[in-house]
Amino acid sequence: MAAAGPSVVETRREQAFPTLEQAEIDRLRRFGEVRRYQSGETLVRIGEVGRGLAVVLAGRVEITQNNSGKRELITTYEAGAFMGEIAQLSGRPALAEATAIEPVEALIIPPEKLRAVLIAEAELGERIMRALILRRMGLLERGTGGPVIVGPGDHGDVLRLDGFLSRSGHPHQSLDPGGDPEARALVERFGVDPGELPIVLCPDGRLLRNPSEDELARCLGMVGALDPDRVYDVAVIGAGPAGLATAVYAASEGLSVLVLDCHAFGGQAGASMRIENYLGFPTGITGMALMARAYVQAQKFGAEMAMPDEAVGIEGEGTSGGGPYVVSLLNNERVRARSVVIATGARYRRLEVPDLERFEGSCVHYWASPLEGRLCGGQEVAVVGAGNSAGQAAVYLASRAAKVWLLVRGRDLGASMSRYLINRIEGLANVEIITQAQVTGLEGQNHLEAVRWHLASGEEVRQPMRHLFLFIGASPNTKWLDPARVALDPKGFVLTGSDVAAGRRLLETSLDGVFAIGDVRAGSVKRVAAAVGEGAQVVAQLHSFLAKDTVLAGARGETPQPASAVSARSDKSPQF
Repeated sequence: MAAAGPSVVETRREQAFPTLEQAEIDRLRRFGEVRRYQSGETLVRIGEVGRGLAVVLAGRVEITQNNSGKRELITTYEAGAFMGEIAQLSGRPALAEATAIEPVEALIIPPEKLRAVLIAEAELGERIMRALILRRMGLLERGTGGPVIVGPGDHGDVLRLDGFLSRSGHPHQSLDPGGDPEARALVERFGVDPGELPIVLCPDGRLLRNPSEDELARCLGMVGALDPDRVYDVAVIGAGPAGLATAVYAASEGLSVLVLDCHAFGGQAGASMRIENYLGFPTGITGMALMARAYVQAQKFGAEMAMPDEAVGIEGEGTSGGGPYVVSLLNNERVRARSVVIATGARYRRLEVPDLERFEGSCVHYWASPLEGRLCGGQEVAVVGAGNSAGQAAVYLASRAAKVWLLVRGRDLGASMSRYLINRIEGLANVEIITQAQVTGLEGQNHLEAVRWHLASGEEVRQPMRHLFLFIGASPNTKWLDPARVALDPKGFVLTGSDVAAGRRLLETSLDGVFAIGDVRAGSVKRVAAAVGEGAQVVAQLHSFLAKDTVLAGARGETPQPASAVSARSDKSPQF
């Protein structure tokens, strides 16, 4: 949906659309090549992979988008301006169309050279990066240029697809045929039965009927086929704060990195509407904003991203087997890597009540974002949990809902929630804390209508409501691992270091060269800062392992595949 009021691009237009000085353009020439276009020629088409960043040297270029079938002008670039947004950093399909409205001469900088610009030309690179980010933010606010989801606003699959694109930072629109004439026209145009909704209309004109996240991502070019012959220095499984930290530090030190995630970047941290106790952000930051910055930062240093791509197993013996590990994926693709970092985190547990699955995705939520906030505006909702995630959700939802019932199994919040959150919750007039409460039932037919819970006194409370939010502790995402190969503790968390064997690297699992970090690791501190710290810490251990792997390969008479010049520096610690 388009944002109300002035957009970030309008309020920060000089930063979003800067004009480069001639001296700055001259410094960029070594990174690209000059191309010429005739008047009326298309430089970039929506849905097609562009050539990279384009610096206009002469002429004028119009940037337009398709908004509900109508061509809409975004801006016009003249000499000194540069075209592109975050998609150009990783070679993703374009979200806008560029057309020469007079003869144009442009310096084209391909994605790999653009990443070199951002590193080699620090001050200029900062200006370019800021502009690319602001332009993507503007596209997100406009809600145009991406796919159009058509279906009832409270339909579980509409929410699933909307949530996936929102968490992936991809512009899109959601149209409800119940109240939107354009949505009804699309349904009639494609002859779609209401029972087949939702449908998704991709920018290239393809129509998808209730697609999976993987199908939608591939239609949009968000993820493509992986090279089965390439051997990465490290495959990172999971794109939460731990995995993205590993990607940033490993890629910045020259290692080849591939990051996989079965959903989108952010992990549980991305679900937080405000993190106020993370170092360096005294006014707080949303989890998604923090993770989006890390995601872009990792790409800046050359880390490759494949999302959604779900890992289902780790094959091979690594160094001891004389070859790389093979990470097998749900889509039958395979990734080869000399080392693996497991950063799959944990997920909130499901409530043990009858009929829970009937309401999941539409009325029962494990995420409290603006999408869910719109759904429960002016209503009563319940949040179950006593940790910081539950507290942050309660605070956020209190600004949207008429009332928030915070249901806690324990006697108080002090044992599991930060004091600043407790103080804030206690100061909210529309949040009621119910301690020693246990949810016992959900009522409703097509939608949730009421929630029942027992109190310590034995009394059962029945409260009418349409939305329930669950943050009731975490179970590790380790079902995809073979416990006969990767040692787990009784709760399913991955064992590392001395818990596996004396003298083992601190974050190394029972498999040589396979590491575990963040919430998925047994004994880890379940905090964003701790996850980021382990993501940085593991890179030093990766260097140590890869250096040893190179030496062993040479001893076996094999031709080593050096990770980089820094891979042999086993004493090299990641620098902040």
